Amino acid sequence: MDSDSELDPAIVAALPVGGKIVSIVPRGDTNWSDGFRVAVEVGDDKKEFFLKKALYQYLSDNISPALAHGTLESKPDAAFFLTKFHDLEPRVIDPAHLAAIMTKLHTTSSSPTGKFGFPVTTFKGYVPANNEWADTWEEFFARQFKEEIAWEQSVRGADAEMQQIADEFFAKVIPRLLRPLQTEGRSIKPVLCHGDLWHGNIEFDVTTQDPIMFDSCCVYGHIDLSLMVAPRYLLGARHVAAYTKEIGISEPREDFDDRLMLYNLRNELVVAGLWANWAHLREEVKKTMCSLIAKYPQGLAGAEPIIKFR
Repeated sequence: MDSDSELDPAIVAALPVGGKIVSIVPRGDTNWSDGFRVAVEVGDDKKEFFLKKALYQYLSDNISPALAHGTLESKPDAAFFLTKFHDLEPRVIDPAHLAAIMTKLHTTSSSPTGKFGFPVTTFKGYVPANNEWADTWEEFFARQFKEEIAWEQSVRGADAEMQQIADEFFAKVIPRLLRPLQTEGRSIKPVLCHGDLWHGNIEFDVTTQDPIMFDSCCVYGHIDLSLMVAPRYLLGARHVAAYTKEIGISEPREDFDDRLMLYNLRNELVVAGLWANWAHLREEVKKTMCSLIAKYPQGLAGAEPIIKFR
């Protein structure tokens, strides 16, 4: 692209009034979107934007907020997102630095309804998340996981074994690991979570050296949802340890590792559906689900699941 005639009219309309587009350079492409660095002259000033607000109000140094967004005129089933341009470089964030950022977010944010969810549909890749408000974390998590299992099978094909495993998993493991967070005098506060925090979604501003987080799938959820740990990710055990040192561990503390394992199942299954070369993760998810069922064969004594798989 090298002229404003090549930008969709909806994007041109979102740029500063009276500005002249100087250059449009491809930048930051992904499988799900196209990114461009757009330079605009306004009088004697030159402004640069990246084309591709909840987090920003809490982490203004680490989030690039949307200046404009909307639907493309030339392609109504596509949308755009316009923000200030940051020249970013990939680098693994120091565990203590990430812990400080996450602690700030999780101690200053709160759900506007007091419930778990989010006001709008968000997306992980192109997968929509049902963020309907729920009174309990167990209900919200189970509902999203159920829909993600169905979505992955719509992409990779039906799996009768997965459905049988999920029946037992939803009846036993989810109530056992999540209901104790909000029973017997315990409570958790819904806080704003990034929702897709891995090393690929954190890069450093070359000028300020501040870490910038992007591609979020925000939700007001349990604080530990931000701890995404898998062997292929560079945010690992040291980052988890630094975070829990800062903010602590929800009770029951002894369930912490298994809760993280539970939370990561959702991400692994979505990745299996999004990327053909990671489709094998479905089998890993099933193995993990079976291991948790084996660990908690009785589930939670006397408890019926809030949401059944079938």
